[in-house]
Amino acid sequence: MIDLQAGNVWFAPGGTDMRKSIDGLAATVQHVIGQDPTSQQLFVFCSRNRNKIKILYWGGNGFWLLYKRLERGTFKWPTDQKVPVCVSRRQLTWLLEGLSIDQRQAHRAMDVRFNC
Repeated sequence: MIDLQAGNVWFAPGGTDMRKSIDGLAATVQHVIGQDPTSQQLFVFCSRNRNKIKILYWGGNGFWLLYKRLERGTFKWPTDQKVPVCVSRRQLTWLLEGLSIDQRQAHRAMDVRFNC
């Protein structure tokens, strides 16, 4: 099963050729993002026209490739991004829901620790 709660979320810079398969995306992870594609992280790629997203994830004994294509509209992919960006799961959720990853009005997550 997919455990999407582990690790970081990395956005590849710019637009990605969506004809790339798992091997091509894994090579991009190594050479462009500078991470190990078999780590417990999510690697997110967006098409040049911003209507397709691919997410690459190592599942322990093989890769998962998730793909979403919008029938209308575009993803709010950061267009000024020149380098890979590590974002939160919350920001990934915003992106997949059609929102910008920079939600200035969102409540900030708090790290609450209870002393017992």
